[in-house]
Amino acid sequence: MEKKWWKESVVYQIYPKSFYDSDGDGFGDLNGIREKLSYLEKLGVDVIWLNPIYESPQVDNGYDISNYKKIEPQLGTMEDFDMLLKEAHEKGIRIILDLVVNHTSDKHPWFTEAKKGKENLYHDYYIWKDTIPNNWGSSFGGPAWEYVEETAQYYLHLFAKEQPDLNWENPKVRKEVQEILRFWLEKGIDGFRMDVITLISKDPAYPDGPVIQNKAYGSYYAGCASGPRVHEYLQEMNREVLSKYDIMTVGEAPHTSADEAAPYTASDRHELNMVFHFDHMHLDYDENGKYAKNRVKLTDLKEVMTKWQDTMHECDGWNSLYWSNHDQARAVSRFGNESEPYRVKSAKMLGTILHMMQGTPYIYEGEELGMTNAHFESIDEYKDVEALDIFRDFTERKGFSEKDTLELLGLKSRDNARTPMQWDNTVNAGFTEGTPWIGVNKNCKEINVEQCLADQDSIFYYYQKLIQLRHEMPIITDGVYELLDKENESVYAYLRKGEKETLLVVGNFTDKTINYHIEEKVQAKKSRLLISNYNAAETFERDLSLEPYGACVYLLEADVSVMVAVFSTALFAAQMHTAAAFAPSTNASCIIRPSTKSPLIPGGSEWVL
Repeated sequence: MEKKWWKESVVYQIYPKSFYDSDGDGFGDLNGIREKLSYLEKLGVDVIWLNPIYESPQVDNGYDISNYKKIEPQLGTMEDFDMLLKEAHEKGIRIILDLVVNHTSDKHPWFTEAKKGKENLYHDYYIWKDTIPNNWGSSFGGPAWEYVEETAQYYLHLFAKEQPDLNWENPKVRKEVQEILRFWLEKGIDGFRMDVITLISKDPAYPDGPVIQNKAYGSYYAGCASGPRVHEYLQEMNREVLSKYDIMTVGEAPHTSADEAAPYTASDRHELNMVFHFDHMHLDYDENGKYAKNRVKLTDLKEVMTKWQDTMHECDGWNSLYWSNHDQARAVSRFGNESEPYRVKSAKMLGTILHMMQGTPYIYEGEELGMTNAHFESIDEYKDVEALDIFRDFTERKGFSEKDTLELLGLKSRDNARTPMQWDNTVNAGFTEGTPWIGVNKNCKEINVEQCLADQDSIFYYYQKLIQLRHEMPIITDGVYELLDKENESVYAYLRKGEKETLLVVGNFTDKTINYHIEEKVQAKKSRLLISNYNAAETFERDLSLEPYGACVYLLEADVSVMVAVFSTALFAAQMHTAAAFAPSTNASCIIRPSTKSPLIPGGSEWVL
């Protein structure tokens, strides 16, 4: 496997307006992020992903961009960004930016010009039709087509009407995007997360979409997801710009299966390094889409995760690993158990299962604290354009009660992830000295950074250990994934297999103690516990006692003769290394002790006999 820095990295996602407010105006900002770099350095992350920081009317919290080369004034200045980038790099932390080029803001100069008439030079930067060609609905409610009197035409907007879609068929648009990429890469950023990038190519037939999830309009995915020229566009982008820099790229890929994702990520295709898929995010949907009370069935989760692990490995692609982000409910509320007896334990379990897989893990701000859903009690507390649309649609068109609709929003609204970062137990959780732009979670007195840093058994320090293991043990990057016990509805167990070592990863997804029998082929006479969120046995042979939401990772014994040979070779090659004399025997006890200091084994693993 080709070594790339982004394969060995852990990414921390920051929602800038909710992270830390340095000037008391109620909005997080770039200088606030800069002030908290030492916190991220302590956690051990390698990369920061910033949600959009560009100038924007903020209809969709920055995903409606009016100027790609200016900083949103609420967040700071370009000088502030330059300082943030410089200081992050000094701490060994890279920064990637959100690239939003499926659409712009309707306040972008390109669109204000485009509206002036069909003969305007910028008119063809967007998608216009004289009549509505299909039944597509917007992601944020209403039709996906908006009428403009000046041109007597309709323009396409897959999202809010203030977010008109760009016309990627126009080579001038693609050149503009390439120039945006160069501008930021020349500043020294380390890559891009590309928003809904798989939607940039539209089917020229603009077919009707199926009406799903009890929506008022048809789905646009049939005509947009992985459209006919998307791979051509991405290869062009890579060839003209991206390939000339040592960066990482991750594309958001809604309605893209693992098999469909392979062409985006395969190393010989020269498109993207990895994609964000949504297959595991759709497992708890019902007839009304994501706004459902369902819980994810573990066997379904294992099937999806395994499919992506296997497919990306087979095509020499790469996985993005995540439980939550700015568009999803909090991980511990959705996949774990947010109740006080189990919140900490289940948050650690989820971290274990995810971080030991092959791929690049993403930590969403507050996940390392076990932050939960906000559970707002009034629609007036919600700010997200999607949440407000859902409330109107469910109460006015679908006939849901306000109480039931608020319950669903409490489970799945995007605002659950956007409440301010909880720094301490003071007013506004230490996020701002002003009035926060959105309400602070009421549990901030109990769940906050200050509390976690003071508790050596906190989720924060557990995540710190997970990150350290990834940095020290190449098998977590390179090892082959193998699912165990796929029909088990309570326990997620899998292996990571290398040439000379194997990891066993086990997580209990229930609130019951389970005596878990290990498959015969995995049973180990010698094993060593690497990490656990409970008092797990230091070794095992045939069975494991798993506490509620218990998780553990074991390093399994390798073949003694192989270990001795490797050890001897390494000793000969590293003559300056001093080691205690040893006499190998048939009953030697063999373990691996991860160590960044040891020169014995490439990758930093020390063999101890």
